[in-house]
Formats: sequence, C-alpha cells, structure tokens
Amino acid sequence: MRNTKMAKITFDGIEIEVEDGSTILQAARKIGGSVVPPAMCYYGPLKGSGGKCRVCLVKVTQGSAKDPRPMPKLVASCITQVQDGMVVENTTNEDVLNARKGIVEMLLINHPLDCPVCDQAGECSLQDLSYEHGVSATRYEEERRTFNKVDLGPYIQLHMTRCILCYRCVYTADQIAENRVHGVLGRGDAAEIGTYIENVIDNEFSGNVIDVCPVGALTDKTWRFKNRVWFTKPLDAHRDCPTCSGKVTLWTRGEEVLRVTARKDQYNEVEEFICNTCRFDKKEVSDWTIEGPRHIERSSVISANHYELPVVNVPIVPNLPTSTKKNLPQE
Repeated sequence: MRNTKMAKITFDGIEIEVEDGSTILQAARKIGGSVVPPAMCYYGPLKGSGGKCRVCLVKVTQGSAKDPRPMPKLVASCITQVQDGMVVENTTNEDVLNARKGIVEMLLINHPLDCPVCDQAGECSLQDLSYEHGVSATRYEEERRTFNKVDLGPYIQLHMTRCILCYRCVYTADQIAENRVHGVLGRGDAAEIGTYIENVIDNEFSGNVIDVCPVGALTDKTWRFKNRVWFTKPLDAHRDCPTCSGKVTLWTRGEEVLRVTARKDQYNEVEEFICNTCRFDKKEVSDWTIEGPRHIERSSVISANHYELPVVNVPIVPNLPTSTKKNLPQE
C-alpha cells in the first residue's frame, strides 16, 4: 500500500498535517472552531465548487518551506492547495477581516431585506455572515436589481432577487440530478439563474437544489410561510427508500411534519442527498422511523428552543424518542 504524502501547514498559529493536495479550507476544517473561514459557494460534496464568492479569502504569509515568500494577494482558501511549510492567517490578519467585510457589503448590495418574511431566516448563511462581518447601514444608493418570482415546477420557486450566484444549484443539477435544464444566463450584473425557455426542473433529485442554496433564493413551495424554523423541532428519521438512502431530518411542530430535508453537517453541507419522494410526498410521522432529535451543530437560533433537553416525566409524555428520556433518580 502506497503511503499518502502529507503536508504540514500553520493556520492562525495552529500546526496541522493534512494530505497533500488538500485545500487551505479543508485543512482549516480539520482544525475546526472559529478559525475556519466562511464559505458561501464552496460545497464539499460537489466537485468543482468554490472560487465564486471570495468570502473565504485568507493571507498566505509563507508560500512553503522551499519558497518562503508570501503570496502577494489574498487567496481563496477553498481552491488554493496547501504546500508543505505554508503559513496562513485568517482571523489574525486585519487585511483579511477588512476584505471579508467589503465582500459581505458587496453581496448585500442587491440582496433585499426579506429576512422577516424569508423562509431561510434562522438558517441562512448570508444572515450569519452579515451579522459577523457586515455593517448596520448600507452606502449603496443606486437602484437595486430586481426579478420576478419564477416557479420552477410544482415544488420549487426561484427568488432571483435574493440569489448571490454561488452556482451550487447548477453543480447539484449537473452531478446529482439528471437532465439539467437551468444554469447561469447573462454576464456581469445581468447574470441570473434561469431555464432560458420556461422549462421546469423535474427529476427525482431536483429538490436538493433547495438544500444547497445558502440563501432563500430557491424555496420549497410545500413549506413556504408555514412556520418559522426556530419554532419547529428537527428529528432524525429514516425509511426504506428504493431511490435514496432514506435518511432525513423531519421538521415538526406537534404531530405535524412541516418539511423534510437532507441531513446537514456543522458546515451546513448535505451528508446524503435525498429523493423528491422522501422530501415532498412523505409528510406523515407514520411514514418514518424516528431516531431522535437532530443535533444542530452549527451556531443557530434553531437550538434556542431547547428541543434537545431531556424530558424528565416520561410517563406524562408518551411516544418519546429514547434520546430524550431521562429517569428520575430513585431515593
């Protein structure tokens, strides 16, 4: 068996050894915590993603052990490969933080203030990013670009006004689904996601474009305006599905299943893509085997309702998942 070549880098003063060929962002995620650069376009499961939003810019102060010269400009960590001996600064570099602040301001130039009515509110990557790196007021005085809402079939609605052109939905349709009919049309500030001719996105895995969207540009029409995500209780569940893994997260309130999504990790990336049958058609608790509450690892208002707290009086609340049961100490 051939030994894997490793590269040692220093990221924000922390040394870590990663496989040669890894990107700076992948190395940072191995460290974890607050040093990990944010990413709005990079998506681990999708090949070729990254390099679009520039939110993950970092400063390489030493290129490698062989060539210690710093890179002259900030680089996108999601597409820049590590070199042995590389030294990278993220949260410790003022230029990086100022650049990130400017990028967030640019992303918000045309983005509407839809948070009070947007279904993505509470789990929106751009919301988190603007809270951490944005400013309270905008300097932009020109007319914002706007688009009409477009129905992309019976289940998906496109709000192009909210889109930040991360290309994730295009990569998903290329790599996960079949017969992609949408893409990026136009150039520059005229670029938009569309189907050119009024085609519908209609295949068994088309609903995954909703999960990968970092903002509220692609929304689930079966979930629209039904509830706020922080009022719901996410549950891990599974079923025997002939098309996909059948492993999902159910978003419930009481006995009602309000929506079904794929399971996501701490970086808001899908662990396993699911089919439209699981996502849109199976909206009864009886359709699923409940495993227990879904632990939301990333910082989120979803966790604010303390849905994971153990229930002490088990006999009073029947049909509880095992993970929420806690017996009172016996005297």
